[in-house]
Amino acid sequence: MALDTLDRRGLVTQVSDRKGLEEHLAGSPRTLYCGFDPTADSLHIGSLVPLLALRRFQVEGHRPILLLGGATGLIGDPSFRDDERGLNDETVVGGWVEKIRRQVEPFLDFEGDSGAIMANNLDWTRGMDVISFLRDVGKHFSVNAMIQRDSVRNRLDRAGAGISYTEFSYMLLQANDYLELARRHGCSLQVGGSDQWGNIVSGIDLVRRRLRRDVFALTVPLITRSDGAKFGKTAEGAVWLDPVRTSPYRFYQYWLNSGDADVIKYLKFFTFLDLEEIDTLTGELREAPGKRAAQTRLAEEVTELVHGRQALRSARRITGCLFGGALEMLEQGDLEQLRLDGMDCTEVPAGRVGLLAALADAGLAGSRGAARRLVEAGGISVNGAVQEDAGRILDFSDALHGRYYLLRRGKKSWHLLDRNRAVSPT
Repeated sequence: MALDTLDRRGLVTQVSDRKGLEEHLAGSPRTLYCGFDPTADSLHIGSLVPLLALRRFQVEGHRPILLLGGATGLIGDPSFRDDERGLNDETVVGGWVEKIRRQVEPFLDFEGDSGAIMANNLDWTRGMDVISFLRDVGKHFSVNAMIQRDSVRNRLDRAGAGISYTEFSYMLLQANDYLELARRHGCSLQVGGSDQWGNIVSGIDLVRRRLRRDVFALTVPLITRSDGAKFGKTAEGAVWLDPVRTSPYRFYQYWLNSGDADVIKYLKFFTFLDLEEIDTLTGELREAPGKRAAQTRLAEEVTELVHGRQALRSARRITGCLFGGALEMLEQGDLEQLRLDGMDCTEVPAGRVGLLAALADAGLAGSRGAARRLVEAGGISVNGAVQEDAGRILDFSDALHGRYYLLRRGKKSWHLLDRNRAVSPT
């Protein structure tokens, strides 16, 4: 059963009626939904947990609805936020909805008896007039109860914060989504992150009042790292599902660098590996942590799941080349990924540049004199080859793909020289 599968993976935080939901799911295939608001033009990896939960239910024969918040994204969810969200233009939000729609489609199967449904709550919210909303939805909510929800109370209790009526109304809009999906598609289960519990319960109450029908709620955990740091954050920011925002290589590296205390949990949450195989990886982690077999498997599984097999091959190739020295195997697209990821890059015009000048300009050495000393000490490599000639001229005749030099100081300080890009006058 789907609940048992989620339980064994640690993916159940709250259930509105455990016994009732178990019986409901066992009776016949059901329809469930999870909503995703467009707060940017991409989801980040934290969104994978509820997104993959929809897929897990679909594997069990249930029909998932993936709801995009074209309407709620215009309002903003106050849950666990310290301050009010800025309101985005409808055109901007609409563009984000479309990008996220294309991003999430590959995670679900839209064919067959349990084929997924893609919906946008703007479709039924846009035409609702304020009087109808207040009478048909607002009438069923007590303000006394609403202010007790964590998402509201936390803001009210914070000095100088407060909450606008716009964000205060968010839970009514989300509740109305549940009602509409119950009417249109017979939806009887909402899945969401644990921070959505209050909003989801409000939807249950509204469906019961309006349709006299029992429906259910299930939340999955919000992920944090064992050190208390926020999951999915790096020094450069969030880890996004969009390969333009976070390249497949950096995405792969994020998972590969998972700590020993986190990796088994991540394997359960973010992959479809059998629990028996995860147990085997747990044993390998315990016996030979230095091999990082669990981290490697995690990085491979999640990267392929999100970006596909070709992107995984590219991420593995870049990793092997940078840390194994075979830089000549890097493809041009691999080097563009490194540039995208923020590897320091100097754009130079076609022509010749001295190695010492390049090192100083790149910040790999404090001066040309310091650069000379690094070269003489064997601390500089160009495209993987240790440099011995401090007077070397980089003329791009042996550049990777005719345009790139990868400079490295020591083991970890990299810099990319690219000759084909225009240089702004100084």
